[in-house]
Amino acid sequence: MTETDRQRALDTAEQVDATAAAAAVVSGLPPDDPVHAGGETRSQWRDVWRQFRSHKGAMVALVLFVGVLLFVSVGPYLWTIDPTYVDIRARNSGFSAAHPLGTDQLGRDMLARLMAGGRVSIAVGLTAMIIAVTLGSFIGLVSGYFRRLDAPLMRLTELFLALPLLPLLLLMVTLFREPLSQNFGPAMGIFILIVSAIGATSWMQAARIVRGDVLGLKEREFILAAKSIGTPPRRMILRHILPNVLSPIMVAATLGIATAIITESALSFLGLGFPPDFPTWGRLLFDAVDQMVLYPSRVILPGVLISLTVLCVNYIGDGLRDAMDPRIRGR
Repeated sequence: MTETDRQRALDTAEQVDATAAAAAVVSGLPPDDPVHAGGETRSQWRDVWRQFRSHKGAMVALVLFVGVLLFVSVGPYLWTIDPTYVDIRARNSGFSAAHPLGTDQLGRDMLARLMAGGRVSIAVGLTAMIIAVTLGSFIGLVSGYFRRLDAPLMRLTELFLALPLLPLLLLMVTLFREPLSQNFGPAMGIFILIVSAIGATSWMQAARIVRGDVLGLKEREFILAAKSIGTPPRRMILRHILPNVLSPIMVAATLGIATAIITESALSFLGLGFPPDFPTWGRLLFDAVDQMVLYPSRVILPGVLISLTVLCVNYIGDGLRDAMDPRIRGR
């Protein structure tokens, strides 16, 4: 072998080694599309669902909660009796084919009233939750990101936490019930009043949770890097901070539904909720108290539905909290 051939062989070996080294470096880098890396479609939400399914209590609660939602949403289309129809001849009747859950003291069908009442109670819970979580998340984001606004907003939050909520709700209902009823009608006026009152007095926990997460995120490397290139605060909050605090916001929203349903039921039970001809689960309890000894099923049925709904929502919230915790989701 001549000197030229030996030099050519050495150059070829060096090129092979360089190619192998480059391939090793490239293989150590993260893939361009981590979602579809390794031939398997993976995403954060798929991991969350996988972890959520491992929580047996949350899965049972989810099935039961979906059943309650179908009962109150689809049920009225299958059982078409008007919940406000009065049949004096059938009042205080027991379980029968015509009235599977009996009737009340005015002859109104209890099954129809339970379905109609559930629609109102769950609608109040969802709407009040949206108001509370939106307000609490906004205050938490602003308080955690802007240091000069942290102290006054947290003092406001602590002030609301120190207020006795039930007397405050009773005062708000007493003061604004008549004006809203005159402007929007009895049913819609009370609905607006109750969801506004519950939402305006239930945002504090969400605000404190979001603020704590934002304070931790502000010190992360990607936030500091975004600040170093001059990212404006509005874009920083919407693009970098808010997506990373969605997990606690969703958990707070789930648990807020249960709180709103309980609060609405308490107001209706005290006679300060919806009018008598507008059924809710709390109103059904209020109407049945006087005859609970003679007709206990009228108290048991709405009470069981309230308890079941609140328990299911709480278990779903626990499952979401565990599923969205990256320390648990990676196990």
